Amino acid sequence: MPKIYFFTLLLLLMAGCTVFTVHHQFNATQENSATAEQAEYYEASVRPILETRCTVCHGCYDAPCQLKMDATAGVLRGAHKDKVYDGTRLLSAHMSRLFEDAHSTSEWREKDFFSVVDGDPGQPKSPGVMEQLLHLKQQHPLPAQYPLPESFDFSIKRDQQCPQPEEFANYRENYPLWGMPYGLPALTENEHQTLINWLQTGGIAASMTLHSSPALAAEIERWETFFNGDSLKSQLVNRYLYEHLFLASLWFEQAPGQAFKLVRSHTPPGQPIDRISTRRPFDDPKAPRVYYRLWHDPSTTLAKTRMPYALNNKRMENWQQWFYQAEYNVRKLPGYATKVASNPFLSFAQLPVDSRYRFLLDEAEFSIMNFIKGPVCRGQVALNVIRDHFWVFFIDPDQLDMRDDAQFLQENIDHLALPAEVGSTFMPVTYWLEYANRQKAYLEARAKYLNQQLAQQPSLNLSIIWNGGGTNDNAALTIFRHNDSASVTRGLIGPHPKTGWVIDYSLLERIHYLLVAGFDVYGNVSHQLLSRLYMDFLRIEGEMNLVALLPKGVQDQHIHHWYRGAEDEIEDYLEHYLDRLPPLNIIDYQTDAPLAELFTTLQSRLAPSFASSPYVQQLGWPDTLQEPFTKLQSIHGKAASLMPESSLIWVPKKGVFSLLRTSAHSNLSSLFQESKRRLPDEDKLVITGGVVGAYPNTFWMLDESSWDEFAQQIVSLNTEADYQKLRQRFGVNRADPNFWQISDAIHQAYHQHQPQRAGLLDFNRLENR
Repeated sequence: MPKIYFFTLLLLLMAGCTVFTVHHQFNATQENSATAEQAEYYEASVRPILETRCTVCHGCYDAPCQLKMDATAGVLRGAHKDKVYDGTRLLSAHMSRLFEDAHSTSEWREKDFFSVVDGDPGQPKSPGVMEQLLHLKQQHPLPAQYPLPESFDFSIKRDQQCPQPEEFANYRENYPLWGMPYGLPALTENEHQTLINWLQTGGIAASMTLHSSPALAAEIERWETFFNGDSLKSQLVNRYLYEHLFLASLWFEQAPGQAFKLVRSHTPPGQPIDRISTRRPFDDPKAPRVYYRLWHDPSTTLAKTRMPYALNNKRMENWQQWFYQAEYNVRKLPGYATKVASNPFLSFAQLPVDSRYRFLLDEAEFSIMNFIKGPVCRGQVALNVIRDHFWVFFIDPDQLDMRDDAQFLQENIDHLALPAEVGSTFMPVTYWLEYANRQKAYLEARAKYLNQQLAQQPSLNLSIIWNGGGTNDNAALTIFRHNDSASVTRGLIGPHPKTGWVIDYSLLERIHYLLVAGFDVYGNVSHQLLSRLYMDFLRIEGEMNLVALLPKGVQDQHIHHWYRGAEDEIEDYLEHYLDRLPPLNIIDYQTDAPLAELFTTLQSRLAPSFASSPYVQQLGWPDTLQEPFTKLQSIHGKAASLMPESSLIWVPKKGVFSLLRTSAHSNLSSLFQESKRRLPDEDKLVITGGVVGAYPNTFWMLDESSWDEFAQQIVSLNTEADYQKLRQRFGVNRADPNFWQISDAIHQAYHQHQPQRAGLLDFNRLENR
């Protein structure tokens, strides 16, 4: 049994423990209130099946039919015929965030969510949709053939069939093979009967009250006291912390299996949480005083949304040092007018830039992960603006006078405004031109400012790049994009990438307020398009910061290689930027491959920060597999292009490994027609230990003696037929009778090997070829 299930069950069974009640904004209907015995049965027998067989396709905003099964409340809420992800809508959608936008089953029914547990109201004792879907799979199991028939649609943008009970007869006739789990093997007889028995007794689920130890209750009280100081300084600091941590999976050492969210509430600590839910975290709460509370999240841990962030003594000491021991005054709290609240350089101008930057750097992986994992469970609009594999470095705050930075930022407040201030506009192109001009003006001012700074520091060297003080393993990150999803890890994973970013405070802050705090997943097509277009500027800025470290004579060739065939507007913008890059000259290059030399030099500088990092070590190569892994990672071109974007390799008794295809593009300067910019001859493969990515495209199963054969067969790939032979030899396809057994083994290894990162994987992108 995975640790999280065991821990939850243990808490339920503990006798005589202190009960710390966290009030949720979802109230189960009276008929679904569980007795202690029913709660124990649900946690021990029902929930593990729902999680490992159902939630693997039904979690986050992209759950089919909005049926989110990662929480009891989602099962009781039911399904909806509308999609959250709709790239064509002209108006913003009504929000349907679980635990926030309705507080009871009846309120969800008013929003057109329908039950999947209850049967047809006109037919007493008729089975509900979920029960009928389970029976349908038993009656019509998957065909033995593979690939599965074309009647299955596995595309991400497929039309969804969301039958209500009275519509199910037509669904059964039209889609007899579409029982649940969809496009995967049926449940075992025992699993099937367990769920059927549970559904026939009304789908009674466990209570959502958190039972905790006295130590956890005391820790929550201590942190809520910290988050709710009365002084103006405290209120401003905590507003800043909230707007950056609202997506975090906060956890305590006293209860590592539990997750909490920092939420805004009308009520202070000690009273039930009265949650303030707004479209964006910086929107007007319409309350005379906001309190920041720790709300226990009862949801199952999903790999695609898990962003762990520990609250511990060291964290509190750092925040005290950066935000409270620093010398500054807060004379007035900023308002929530959109122009102010959407611009962090305006709303938090009174907080020291140095403090803000150190806060973001301290958990830089989390800071970047917010836009990689946050609001974009299906993120092509936000993610096709980044490359498939690149490294991220940061400017060292100790090498610059952050007081000068603060003054510079204040002088350029208008240039740093972000698209969130205009919301779901109908004029993205007009606003894009406006923001492009602002960005150009900012670049000109920044170039002048940096030249002044450099003139005062003639001995500048590679120490300008943050090395984490030799101990913080957030010092450099690796980002992988997998089409419309992405992942970020600590450390420098894989061979030298084509590009990299160097990030300073203003860039890191803008990324957050563009694609996290200011991104509205329910926004209209114009909002999403404008956010994506603006991100072009930020990506280019990060890449230009890296190019600035190269010799002046090769900067142009690298940038133009990365932007082959880009639109004229982007070319003009690149030239404008290149002309203003400051002359850093911080490395004495010795080779005719300066970019590779730069990456190698940075790897050496940052190595001490990763030497004892458990997160980096979890992704390392076993010495015994050095030869086949090296062979796999040297594959490029046609052979690499035939491989899936994200594969997981299961080796019994050895663990799980990730094999990733990094897809090459001529440029990333356009949202549309991405396929025309693909360069498959430049594709590469990267292999790591552990799980990287939340949406596997395929599973492979090997034993220790198969690695050489597996690697050699991939090297020899030249046609789709070759790939099918590889699949037949090593693949675990959707119809494999052992699919669930292997899936369970992979999840168990994931939790054991990467306990703070692990969560349920998402199977919606499993291939069928």
